[in-house]
Amino acid sequence: MKKTYYLFNPGVLERKDNTLKFTPFEEDENGELYQPGQPRYLPVEDIAEFYVFGSLRAKSSLFNFLGQKDIVLHFFDYYENYTGSFMPRDSLLSGKMLLTQTSAYQNKKKRIELARKFVEGAAFNMIKNLRYYSTRGKDLEGVIEKIQLFSCQITSSVTIDELMGIEGNIRQTYYDGFDLILSEFNMNGRSKQPPGNEVNALISFGNMMCYSQCLKAIHQTQLNPTISYLHTPGERRYSLSLDVSEIFKPILVDRIIFKLLNKKELQEKHFEHRLNSCLLNPSGKKIFVQAFEDRLNETIQHRSLKRKVSYKHLLKLECYKLSKHLLGMEEYKPFKMWW
Repeated sequence: MKKTYYLFNPGVLERKDNTLKFTPFEEDENGELYQPGQPRYLPVEDIAEFYVFGSLRAKSSLFNFLGQKDIVLHFFDYYENYTGSFMPRDSLLSGKMLLTQTSAYQNKKKRIELARKFVEGAAFNMIKNLRYYSTRGKDLEGVIEKIQLFSCQITSSVTIDELMGIEGNIRQTYYDGFDLILSEFNMNGRSKQPPGNEVNALISFGNMMCYSQCLKAIHQTQLNPTISYLHTPGERRYSLSLDVSEIFKPILVDRIIFKLLNKKELQEKHFEHRLNSCLLNPSGKKIFVQAFEDRLNETIQHRSLKRKVSYKHLLKLECYKLSKHLLGMEEYKPFKMWW
């Protein structure tokens, strides 16, 4: 099975015969580059994608090679914000699907129906998380009831702006429950760009990881990632990934945050504070991405397929369900946790 590689250190990535060579570099106090470690050789056939958190030097010939091998690179800035991806040529893109996606977006009724599905799935999975901890002694019933009241408004929403307002209320109420679930860290409301504390740093980092995984899943289907329904398509973002990630953030990100903090696998020493911001330090990032990878590779017994599938494969299945809906083959039903 192909692996995901995470590049935390700045360095040079280049082709070496049929392998990739990554040479780490760092700057000294005078701004001069030096090599702190040995180069690492990575067999191309084992690589699915790279997550790049440090500055990366590469030649155009490398990207030609990565394109031929269908290897993706996701880039993040200093504040751990997703900034973009190198995606190989879209060999699966279909003109018919593009027209179908566009038609559904332009049809107000079809667009709002799909957008409601994303919010419905997200709200359901948030409540599932809260119920999990409610049965373990956390006083979350008030938060759950409030989210359920907001959720009742989803089907009656008639505009995207109205629906986004409902989604915002649901998520804000859900985040209020974090302080009741977490034992040693407080969230104190959502803050981002940059995040103001440890919990917000983890949410921002995890959401970007989930977003890029959804983008990879979309790329493996005939869907066009720039045409979305809940989030308004923008000129510089793959907004369909934002739609799909709404459903999976409670499953892939929030559950990991609760586990890592409550089991003290992540502690104060794994964060750095500077200029009213809080970010994961390199050792903290490694702990989180390992937990994220473990979660993606974890399997569950799928109710419909009657076999075990990984969480990573669930993302692709979600994209296939959306494709079938757009093509008029089967009504789209968002993924909902049943355990």
